[in-house]
Amino acid sequence: MPFSIAEIADALGIRAEGNVALTISAVAEPAHAGPDDLALAMKPEFAAQLTQGQARAAMLWDGADWRAFGLDAALMAPRPRFAMSGLSAMLDTGSGYETGIHPSAIIHPDAVLGADVSIGALTVIEAGARIGSGSVIGPSCYVGKDVTLGADARLNSGVRLMHGVSIGDRFIAHPGAVVGADGFSFVTPEASGAENVRETLGDAGNAMAQSYARIHSLGSVTIGDDVELGANACIDRGTVRDTQIGNGCKFDNLAQVGHNVVIGNDCLICAQVGIAGSSRIGNNVVLGGQSGVSDNIFIGDNVITGGATKVLSNVPAGRVMLGYPAMKMDTQLDLYKQLRRLPRLIADVAALKKTVSKTEPSD
Repeated sequence: MPFSIAEIADALGIRAEGNVALTISAVAEPAHAGPDDLALAMKPEFAAQLTQGQARAAMLWDGADWRAFGLDAALMAPRPRFAMSGLSAMLDTGSGYETGIHPSAIIHPDAVLGADVSIGALTVIEAGARIGSGSVIGPSCYVGKDVTLGADARLNSGVRLMHGVSIGDRFIAHPGAVVGADGFSFVTPEASGAENVRETLGDAGNAMAQSYARIHSLGSVTIGDDVELGANACIDRGTVRDTQIGNGCKFDNLAQVGHNVVIGNDCLICAQVGIAGSSRIGNNVVLGGQSGVSDNIFIGDNVITGGATKVLSNVPAGRVMLGYPAMKMDTQLDLYKQLRRLPRLIADVAALKKTVSKTEPSD
């Protein structure tokens, strides 16, 4: 920091025009950009705000007339939002955790730390834990017995990795995330009302009041490389086999993954999504915010669910789903349009009935 326009273009593999020696030290929205900021004007509607700020350089879409906006230089990106990924990595100064091992950290003698590992204040590392080289463990974290954490991981403050969890390289977990808590598994001595409802789809039967017995979680959690967990996201351990998360999956805040779930590679799990136990999710699946997935079902590759969708049955690969219960998005939207027409239709029918009743001959 700062970076020249030429340095940024070279790092991102995009084109730069104008005074490429110009340096910037931060990014800003066009209307609030100062002379040392790079304005992010990646769409024409954003670029229209450039005159409200003082930016001398901006990131624009490929083919934009940057001179018309009074700029001295521009970065031209075929896919500006993707270029933002690399740009944000260049400008991210990090969380500010200190390097080395804080004297208040408690590290078991049998734990194995790779080269250049940093451990924050009040963090606990249990026996048999193995931390990969270059990893940063923030303050007040917990790494349980026999946990394996790959290289270049970053655990932000308050992350909990419970015993036996195995995680690949470049793992990122935001504050409060928990991996490997016990699954939500309870059973009653006799069939419960909830079991009867599941079987009959509506009839609770005459089930007696019973206490719940706990089924212990004997499995663990296995997570691949390049996975990121949002704040307070939770992945439960399996009952017998491991809960499994593939490579490249990204979880937003407050996502919940139940016991025995298997998720493929490169899935995007948005905020407040809940995935019930023993469900299987394919590759490249996107679950929109507040989507819910029932237990013991399968969702195929490349499925996308809109926000608040509730998936109660298997979904074939490639489907786009919406609603409760989930159905194909175009079908759901058509039903919604029909629903909006109902008041007018009811009024029309009432008017027709009135007209017919007036024209009927009297006795």
